[in-house]
Amino acid sequence: MSLERRIVLATHNPGKVRELAAILGDLGLRVESLAGHPEVPEVVEDGATFLENALKKARTVASATGCLALADDSGLVVDALGGAPGVHSARYAGEDADDDANNRKLLAELAGVPEAARTARFVCVVAVADPSGAWTSAEGTCEGRIAPAPAGSGGFGYDPVFYVPELGATMAEVPPEVKNRISHRAAALATLKPRLEAFLREGAEG
Repeated sequence: MSLERRIVLATHNPGKVRELAAILGDLGLRVESLAGHPEVPEVVEDGATFLENALKKARTVASATGCLALADDSGLVVDALGGAPGVHSARYAGEDADDDANNRKLLAELAGVPEAARTARFVCVVAVADPSGAWTSAEGTCEGRIAPAPAGSGGFGYDPVFYVPELGATMAEVPPEVKNRISHRAAALATLKPRLEAFLREGAEG
């Protein structure tokens, strides 16, 4: 019987670890966070795409820990803004900006843009790398539009201004279990899972 394989997530967030453990548990992987791996250096997310950032983080963690590593990068893509804020979503209003500042800037940029032209999507790219440098990835999206004003107190980031027509609500107005079911992150992980299974098989056979 083979030893249980570990996968290290490029996060200190225990909520993300629990979420991933639930999704990947039946693959025989023990999910760990960066909390137990102080040897991992900080990664500067300077890529031009979500994939570049996710892959850079996954490869850095895999190289430093000698384990399989998983990282994600995500953001908001607004059609009327040419794809902005995109990879700059977390710091759209400046390096030290908080969620409120980012949302205020976004709504200001879209002032006067009619509802039909406020289409947007959350995008998440998840990448898995092993210490040899081999990798696989998957992308997930959640479609919606930018509301005229924030609504709801749940979630984080752009959730209060991201309106999902099928739900008739913003992401911040729905319970976490609903958000987690339809989110860009859930979609990316669902796509990743069979790819990760194949990746693990190839690694075991190699």
